[in-house]
Amino acid sequence: MNAATASLSLSHSGSALSANYSLSCISKSSNKQLNFLPSKTNLCLQKRISLSLSVHLSSSSDGARLVVEDDLHAFLQILPSDLRDRLQNDSKRGQLLEVILDLGRLPEARYLGEFGGKYLRSTEVSVEELEYAQSAVGEFGGDNRAGIEGTLHRISAIRSRKGAIVGLTCRVGRAVSGHIDMVYDLLHYGKSILFVGRPGVGKTTVMREIARVLSDEFQKRVVIVDTSNEIGGDGDIPHSAIGTARRMQVPEPSLQHKVMIEAVENHMPEVIIVDEIGTEAEAHACRSIAERGVMLIGTAHGEWLENIIKNPILSDLIGGVDTVTLGDEEARARRCQKSILERKAPPTFYFLIEMRERHYWVTHKTEKSVDMLLRGKTPLVEVLLFSSHMFLLLWGRGEEKEFHTCYQFSFSISSMTAIYLKKCKREVQYSCS
Repeated sequence: MNAATASLSLSHSGSALSANYSLSCISKSSNKQLNFLPSKTNLCLQKRISLSLSVHLSSSSDGARLVVEDDLHAFLQILPSDLRDRLQNDSKRGQLLEVILDLGRLPEARYLGEFGGKYLRSTEVSVEELEYAQSAVGEFGGDNRAGIEGTLHRISAIRSRKGAIVGLTCRVGRAVSGHIDMVYDLLHYGKSILFVGRPGVGKTTVMREIARVLSDEFQKRVVIVDTSNEIGGDGDIPHSAIGTARRMQVPEPSLQHKVMIEAVENHMPEVIIVDEIGTEAEAHACRSIAERGVMLIGTAHGEWLENIIKNPILSDLIGGVDTVTLGDEEARARRCQKSILERKAPPTFYFLIEMRERHYWVTHKTEKSVDMLLRGKTPLVEVLLFSSHMFLLLWGRGEEKEFHTCYQFSFSISSMTAIYLKKCKREVQYSCS
């Protein structure tokens, strides 16, 4: 067993904060969680802050754990020949996110981690080029989405008032293995998990990988309710990226909630996976499924847990919010107003994960976090980071006004070979004054 020692140091200019830790790292082959012991801690902040401490380490030698399959060749075949040749020889093709084809405008490529786009040529997109791309993909559904059979790529159409296609958003679909290592231990609980995040942050990619892990590694009966064929890919045969999970296609987006209930009643799943929960009927279907003892993995649009709390359609996913009037004595005892907000029911999803970026997630225990937020208090959260470098992150929210701070730690590693540290599931609260 190979071992190494990592030393940690932190300095933060905004307020006096310093910390030193000694960590013991065990080789990846042992696949064991590593313990860390604080050797010296001196935390002095200008106001009281609650912090949750989480550790996730990965080294550059561990980067091979992340395996990406994008089937870019099939994606490029739907593009005009000159764009195809240019992108094929592009050194950044591995970071290609989407290609925009709008009638009468210059074709544009967008890349992961970059703001704005890059024009691919100096001539505008023609009607013939749009028709060629349309003929190369599957039939567009009621949500104006189509795919390329046997792949995970998604093609979305913009139509004129007469129904003609005047623009295409061609998004690259990727199967990423190893992307869910940050939450692998949460899957052992068998509890429902909701992922929230802005469009393009990778929620569907995570659903796909979780489906494979739960069906292949955990040997669960997994059914995917695939509304736009994004998780399992286009065509009648699902993509191999979902493992042995079964896939139910949805004829129309408005019927997603009915297919969810049908999956539970007809196919005896242990896990239901559904993407883009967005209507009241779908939220109610989620609650019905969870009450039957089925594990739910879902996604919803919204960057923060607070967005879901304030959304009248989706708030049922986290238990719903209701106004309660307190008596005079109770209000005095709580030192609050007589009318307060409280959670109505148990949340449908036990965990909620905010996907801030593709490799930067924040995990909530939904019930506790919702209750604390409704009381105006600060919830304890766990910050998860996956990187080719080594990071330790502390996450804090002030009690008087909301703010968000990430502290980045640098590690000095000596005599390391292949080292892997599983996420340490601990909550440590520092009360600093």
